Amino acid sequence: MTRRTICVMGLGYIGLPTASLLATKGFDVHGMDVNPRVVETVGAGGIHITEPELDVLVKSAVQSGRLTVSSEAMPADLFILAVPTPFADGHRPDMHFVEEATRSIAPHLQQGNLVILESTSPVGTTERVAQWLGEERPDLRMPQPEAYALSDSVADVLVAHCPERVLPGQILRELVGNDRIVGGVDEASTEAAAEFYHEFVSGEVFCTNSRTAELVKLTENTFRDVNIALANELSLICDRLDVDVWELIELANRHPRVNLLRPGPGVGGHCIAVDPWFIVDSAPETARLIRLARETNDAKPAFVVERTAARAGRLRDPVIACLGLAYKEDIDDLRESPAALITRRLAEQGVGRVLAVEPNTHSLGQNIRRVPAANCALRHGTGRNLTC
Repeated sequence: MTRRTICVMGLGYIGLPTASLLATKGFDVHGMDVNPRVVETVGAGGIHITEPELDVLVKSAVQSGRLTVSSEAMPADLFILAVPTPFADGHRPDMHFVEEATRSIAPHLQQGNLVILESTSPVGTTERVAQWLGEERPDLRMPQPEAYALSDSVADVLVAHCPERVLPGQILRELVGNDRIVGGVDEASTEAAAEFYHEFVSGEVFCTNSRTAELVKLTENTFRDVNIALANELSLICDRLDVDVWELIELANRHPRVNLLRPGPGVGGHCIAVDPWFIVDSAPETARLIRLARETNDAKPAFVVERTAARAGRLRDPVIACLGLAYKEDIDDLRESPAALITRRLAEQGVGRVLAVEPNTHSLGQNIRRVPAANCALRHGTGRNLTC
């Protein structure tokens, strides 16, 4: 069945591009966000995040009337959950945003609705979404994982997972062009979700169950994290052995079956720096390599701070320029950014005057705002002061 009305829960780095893209594809989309500033900005046809061409898409979607925005969920044929999934203390998954979004759409559910979780989540979360919906709406039958192999679903509401797989800076292109993995709580949910993505995705749509779909996304980012950890560990070894790590990697990569990545100051963002912990939490006794890779990458900022402070200690009144605070180039996302962490620690230690520059944002996260003003000058790329 064609589903023409969509409610997107969460208008962040994934939700807003998704909502605006679907609106331009002919769907009637309602975007919901709990942040009043986001609702006001997007409702006026503006954007609150940095992403190439997103401003044009959002303005077009809002002006066409296909995209509406508010702080409340609305009835729809299809609901997309695109809310944050951070971790809490001890790197435990924090699912309260997903649960709140799930329970908030429950009053609006009708028979035949499809609910899709796009937020990257620990294994079993999509099944929990179905459980939470069932608790709120006992009058509706929710899909059951044990009925996956049954061809005739008895569920009134379908629930599936389709993790986002986009690269910041190329989100609008990859939302359409990338292959998608769709996994339902039952087979009927999988088929319905796959039918929806076929309407606007030019890449292939692969079907599985929800648990496999959840673990696929976590595995993709864990693969990258483990390989980055190898490069970062090699950089530490080279520092100890007085070897040029860049030459080492360049020469090692001359082997036809070796492709070492480049080391860096750590790993940031809401995917690679977070998702492997979801696997560790689900299987702590067996995910030993994954845990070690995370610990290796998490320790790299401290190494950079130590080396920088040592160099600064040789100078009189040193000035340290930290150019770029986002976790990667040409974006405004500071989540889990090792650059932002390094900047804060250098300023806190008072090893010199720290100049922090980020051209893609006008304000900084709480970690940077707590930096003593006497130790750190915060500048927008144009030279304007940032919010401290």
